[in-house]
Amino acid sequence: MVLRAGVLGLGAMGRNHARVLAGLDGVELVGVFDPADGVPARVHDRPVFHELDELLDAGIDYAVVAAPTAFHLEMGVRLAEAGIHALIEKPVASTTADAAALRDLFAERGLIGGVGHIERYNPALQEARRRIEQGLIGEIYQVVTRRQGPFPGRIADVGVIKDLASHDIDLTAWVTQQDYVTVSARTTHRSGRPHEDMLVAIGTLSGGTITSHTVNWLTPFKERSTIITGEKGVLLADTLTGDLTHFENGRLRVAWDQAAAFRGVTEGDMTRFALERNEPLVAEHQAFRDSVLAGEPVGIVTLSEGTRVVEIAERMAADGVDWRLR
Repeated sequence: MVLRAGVLGLGAMGRNHARVLAGLDGVELVGVFDPADGVPARVHDRPVFHELDELLDAGIDYAVVAAPTAFHLEMGVRLAEAGIHALIEKPVASTTADAAALRDLFAERGLIGGVGHIERYNPALQEARRRIEQGLIGEIYQVVTRRQGPFPGRIADVGVIKDLASHDIDLTAWVTQQDYVTVSARTTHRSGRPHEDMLVAIGTLSGGTITSHTVNWLTPFKERSTIITGEKGVLLADTLTGDLTHFENGRLRVAWDQAAAFRGVTEGDMTRFALERNEPLVAEHQAFRDSVLAGEPVGIVTLSEGTRVVEIAERMAADGVDWRLR
């Protein structure tokens, strides 16, 4: 069976989604919707429609919503009412209430809804989760993420929390298989925009793991690192390069009897894993295609999970407030 797919929005991410769909096995890219002036008439030899109804009338099984976040609720509702499955770029919606409305609507209609938290498909993080499940570093003590870089001019309707920190919220919960139970954050506004552009957040997960997230748009270099510290060592994932490095604990030898109970570590062996570096966006689309064919989620970020990310992001945006999450 060949699925017919469309893309809503022809910005930077929309163009990438269209590129992947145009070459994805088992999928036919029908066309793209974008109402803006100046967009090309065709993309990957497929038509660009200026009215959403024109794309829907062309007949599609699922769509990728890559429009600005402010339009996600409206477009998601249109798709659900038309019986069309949807992969919605992150954040899934502007507010928790809007995200929950999409979650509930797609569930009521029996439709597959996914969220484009692409970091889950990064080979370094996929391998990190696999190694954690194998017990490589034992109990997880701490997850530290750093996501910094210059301001992307294409982002206009959300701040750094929903645009960037949402990645870290999702990947931290996913790689540890724990939920956030507390979160506290501090933000600043330094670039003259109405939205926050710097964030430092800390949290506690359901298994007792502590977290720290440093995120901003005001660093003149890109950094994307996740450091997972456990009882047996550390996994360091660089999601820019797709590298995963394991730092094994060495054992601290203590001759002094009174200090012998101290369980410290020293530097042990270091291993950089050789990984297959498949494009994360392709892996995301393969998982969504397979979910539509199966009629149930298969390795995708669900609308329920995407809604939880928005909820935690809103807590982080409440600068200076410590939240205990339900």
